[in-house]
This record gives sequence, structure tokens and C-alpha cells, in this order.
Amino acid sequence: MSLDPSYLDYSKRGYGQDMDRYDWALAKDRAPVRLASGAQVAAMIVVACEHHVIDPKKSPFAHPHGMVTPFPDLRHFTSRDYGNRVGVFRILEALRARGLTATFALSAALLERAAPLVAAILNAGHEIAAAGLHGDAIHHSGLGEDEERAMIGRVRDAFAAAGLEPTAWLSPARQQSFATPDLLTQAGFSRVLDWESDSVPMSLRTAHGPLTALPLFNELEDFKLLVERKQDEAVWTRQILEAKDFLKSEHASRGASVLGFQLTPFVAGQPFRITALEALLDGLAGDEAVWCAGADEIAGAFEPASP
Repeated sequence: MSLDPSYLDYSKRGYGQDMDRYDWALAKDRAPVRLASGAQVAAMIVVACEHHVIDPKKSPFAHPHGMVTPFPDLRHFTSRDYGNRVGVFRILEALRARGLTATFALSAALLERAAPLVAAILNAGHEIAAAGLHGDAIHHSGLGEDEERAMIGRVRDAFAAAGLEPTAWLSPARQQSFATPDLLTQAGFSRVLDWESDSVPMSLRTAHGPLTALPLFNELEDFKLLVERKQDEAVWTRQILEAKDFLKSEHASRGASVLGFQLTPFVAGQPFRITALEALLDGLAGDEAVWCAGADEIAGAFEPASP
């Protein structure tokens, strides 16, 4: 049985990739970026502090960090709550002890629920990013554009009410619709953490100006490796530090790179994982070639200087 010829018709068909947010090119062909600080690797630690509702609609799918068993899933709800009450403060202390700066991506639903946490993050000098409304408010192509615009507007309004104006956005479950980049820049966001197309920040085209996509590598996420793949904590630590060392080895030919990875408070903040987290952070803090900063600062360092 042959396919109907229309099967191959796609309006965004193009050379190298089937999308037009950025031009397709091999990494080896781009001009190397040299950071003014001399750093070879920019470490972008993203701590995802998300609120997961106890009765999710799971539309169009369930957030991988959300509820698992039928309502009321108190076991998983309380473990997520533990992360935002207890585990995240262990991560904050581990970062403070080593003088490292991170980006904390917060659900809008946490701004009032966990005001002391917000204050602690800001007092420690970390960047705050917006992580959508909550874990069950998934962005996807089934949403009408006006509906999605309203969702993003509610997030922006919630942060404004808390006296915050984040530049960076992390979508719940890192899921977007085709319109999400346009709606983000329309709402005033200039950085996004959902894409991982390269090892350097990339400028995406949107209807309302450029949007910088910073690579946050799903393959290094603590939940992915420690929970889903059931890896040993020492292996996880070694993987991230090996990635750091390999990116350093590429610096002479490819320039500076971003090492972006996510910490999840109910995972990395567990007491039996703190030693592994501290070893990981020691490996970053003790390397003079590594610069650890928030997403907005890292994006700015890679952007061309203003004339």
C-alpha cells in the first residue's frame, strides 16, 4: 500500500530540520565563542521548584514529576512537598558553602504558598525563573492561542504581584506548543530553558523579537538518572563532571560551552544524596575553567557585545 502524496507535504519542510526558529548549521562550522572572563565552561544549575497538584487532569499527558497513583496520591504529593519545604534548603546551603550561583525555576503557584523559600532564594543572590503555573498546566498544541496567552499572562501577573520580573522561562514538563516562543516574548520573557539543540545559547526567532534558548540537558537531570534510570548517585556525579571535562577539552576548537543540568529538590535534596551533590558542586567550584552563574547572566555573556 502506497502513501498518499500529501503525506509528505509539510509547510515547514526545510534543509536540515523541519522548523524555522533558527537556522540549521553544524556546530563545527560556527565561530567559537570566547568568554570575556576566560571561562571555558559556563555551568548553569537549574533548581526546579515546582508545585504539583494532588488531583491533576494529566492533559494531554502527566508531568513525569507529578502524581503517580490514583487520587489522593498522598505519598507522591507529600514527597514533592518535602522537596519544597526541606530538600531545597539543603541545596541552597550546599550552593552557599561553595559560593555558587544557580537559577531557581518556580511555579507561580508556589509564590504565595512558599514565600519564605522565595525570600531565601533572593537573599542568597540566585536568579528566579518562571516555571509556568504549576506541574499540571501543560503547554501543548491542543490549546488555543488565546488560552495559552492567558496562561502565560497569569504567570507573569503572579510574579509581578510578588515583586518579581523573571527573564527566563521553564515550561512545565518542558513542553511547548508551536506558539509558545511567540507568546513568551510577547509577555516579556527573553530566555527559555526548554530547548537543548546545542551546547551554546541559541537565538530563536519569534514574532516579538529574539528569544535565547539555553541548553538544559535532560540526560543529566537528577530525576531522569536517579529515579527513572535508577542509577547510583556516584555515577550521576561522575557523569556531570565528565561532561564538564569533555566540554573543556573542546574549548580550543569550539570555544566556550554551557553545561546545563537540573536539580529537583525532592530528588537531590534527600539526605542520602547530599554527599553526592556536595561532591558534584565541589568538582565545579574547584575548577578555575568553570564559571557558575544564572541563566540570564550566562545568556548575556554569550551574546555579541553592543556596538
